[in-house]
Amino acid sequence: MGSNLFSEAQQASSAGDETGGVVEQHLRGEVLRIRFASDDGSHVVLTLSDESYREHTLVGPMTGTLEGQDIEAWGYWETHKQHGRQFRVTRFRPVLPRTEDGIRRYLASGIVPGIGPKMAERIVERFGTETIDVLDNYSARLKDVPGVGKKRIEQIREAWKSFSEQRDVFVYLQGIGLGASHCARLFRKYGAGAADMVRRNPYRLASEVHGIGFTTADRIAGQLGIDKKNPQRLAAGIAFTLERLADRGHCCFPINPLLAEAARLLEVEVDDAGVGLQHAVMDGLAVRDAEGCPSGEEFVYRREMYEVETELAECLQFLLRTSQEGVAVTCGGTGFEQLDDAQQYAVRAAFDARLSIITGGPGVGKTTVVAQIVEHARRAGMFVELAAPTGRAAKRLTETSGIPAKTVHRLLQWDAPSGSFVHGRDKPIRCDMLVVDEVSMLDAMLANCLFAAVAPGTHVVLVGDRDQLPSVGPGAVLHDLIASERVPVTHLTRIYRQAEGSRIVRNAHMVNAGKMPDLRPVPRDVLGDFYWIEQDDPERVAGIIERMVAERIPARFGVDPVRDIQILAPMNKGTCGAISLNNMLQATVNAGDKPEFQVGERRYRVGDRVMQIVNNYDKGVFNGDLGRVVHIDRDEKTFRIEFDDGLVDYEWADSDQVRLAYAVTVHKSQGCEFPVVVMPLLTQHYVMLQRNLLYTGMTRAKRLLVLVGSRRALSIAIHNDRPTLRHTRLVHRLRES
Repeated sequence: MGSNLFSEAQQASSAGDETGGVVEQHLRGEVLRIRFASDDGSHVVLTLSDESYREHTLVGPMTGTLEGQDIEAWGYWETHKQHGRQFRVTRFRPVLPRTEDGIRRYLASGIVPGIGPKMAERIVERFGTETIDVLDNYSARLKDVPGVGKKRIEQIREAWKSFSEQRDVFVYLQGIGLGASHCARLFRKYGAGAADMVRRNPYRLASEVHGIGFTTADRIAGQLGIDKKNPQRLAAGIAFTLERLADRGHCCFPINPLLAEAARLLEVEVDDAGVGLQHAVMDGLAVRDAEGCPSGEEFVYRREMYEVETELAECLQFLLRTSQEGVAVTCGGTGFEQLDDAQQYAVRAAFDARLSIITGGPGVGKTTVVAQIVEHARRAGMFVELAAPTGRAAKRLTETSGIPAKTVHRLLQWDAPSGSFVHGRDKPIRCDMLVVDEVSMLDAMLANCLFAAVAPGTHVVLVGDRDQLPSVGPGAVLHDLIASERVPVTHLTRIYRQAEGSRIVRNAHMVNAGKMPDLRPVPRDVLGDFYWIEQDDPERVAGIIERMVAERIPARFGVDPVRDIQILAPMNKGTCGAISLNNMLQATVNAGDKPEFQVGERRYRVGDRVMQIVNNYDKGVFNGDLGRVVHIDRDEKTFRIEFDDGLVDYEWADSDQVRLAYAVTVHKSQGCEFPVVVMPLLTQHYVMLQRNLLYTGMTRAKRLLVLVGSRRALSIAIHNDRPTLRHTRLVHRLRES
């Protein structure tokens, strides 16, 4: 097994001898010393003795390399200003050592349970350069080694067999360009059959292995000689294109633009992409849907998204069919009489209909209406559940309603062993009324899970701001429900006196109406809640933000720079993007001698503000959850984050699930509210300058909002009221019911 995989990996590795126009060089030899290795192995500096016993310095990603190990490396020579001539590694693969000294150090490294330094010395002393062959094929001969009995031989035999299987798989996978961390994930998932699975269909990796996407799978397929027009590749390319479109919010996409985009991605003709679509449909990866489409227009879904949208429509249709089955609740009392007509209508609709919507901007009394709904329901003896998509939104709902609210995920109760929510069609949530806040954040997938768990007879009240950004995930649930005209909707527009005193609220409503906000400076002796700082140079804006967060705002307003201040950037990239600002602020507000670790270019330190960027149901943390790093264990390679709902432990290998969050994008801030928001707004953010993005960012601020940027960028955002169209067919499905 090992020799076959080795030869195939060697053949695959030799394919493609140029990178970026630089001809790749090749080295093989024994690793003498590991001089430096980053925590994740993405940057290693080692000394290699080549086959002529000349020593060289190798630099690059060589995860898992051990002293005494032989490796083959490809790359190019460069001259470093301080360190001189060195070999920059672009790819490598481990091979077994051939010298006695190399074998001795290889076995002594602890790679095989049961063989330590002393045992390695005795084994190599007895068998010399034949040691690897003995362990592979003649382990019974270990009885000739002093101190090794039958039981010990059996332990070593089993450990070596297990290690050899992993070693052979790693040699093959690393030989076709996979890093050690990806190899480990593949071996954990597929065991000794990982290499065979990759050879049969490398595109399975993109859908089945975390951290490996279509691009990596396609590169591997190319090294294996798979043709660009191979049906597996074309079908996987269609699925990947649909995934990319889902990342942009689409549940489905018109067939002709889809094929054009897939063809560009795959570097093939549109007709070839059409062949890929046929195979994707046959393989169950995609679904074509033309039902009810005007002029024969046809849409394509990922299979999972088609099932999500159709199931969501069925759940909503059930609620809408029973929408006239209200309950007899007398709306009255001091609090109710103080509501305006629209607010009173919203309260009555909550009891008259099974499904109703309350929408409006900041300061229009949504909170007051929800409190009245909860109060009237409790008087009527109804059991009420409150929920919101994020922990912070749920906490705010608890504070304003007086009864505990949960995140939607916690309401549905994730069950790790079964890999599904406890509550669903077969076990609905037992309550008489369900109020869900921040519904603009609900994507189609989470909405489907939620509505599937609504028990017959439950009244559902959805609360949200239709003018905010849509959900991060695919779908436009709140927008589609309102557009269907099947649901009673209350539009709250009147701003109340308490909110009228806030420049944050007034300016947010002005922006939403397409008007320039009030940018007049605040008198020096007054603590305002809205400030505009005019500056159009990105470097200077970054410096201003750094000084405000670290010094000025904490000193003037008495807030904690890490806990209370949130930078909201329109995008991740650029001088004033979230990535650059995070690196700057980490060094400024969380400096000092604290435990830390580094993975790739990302560094995490105790005290860092971080955000979960993917749903991890097993850990009970979800995309958008904010927390703080409270512990790092370098020995165990683990770290701990404190979220609003408790402590969560991670391995360093899982650190790609979190990001620094001193600065986050406006999209990632949805559903959250922060004491202080600082928002850069520059023309370098041009592609993201939209009215609903600016409005959403402004409405995240509770106590203080500071906009820093240029009037031109501000004007572009305000006048760009053309939010990107999201392709869904939920409105059609609801209207056709």
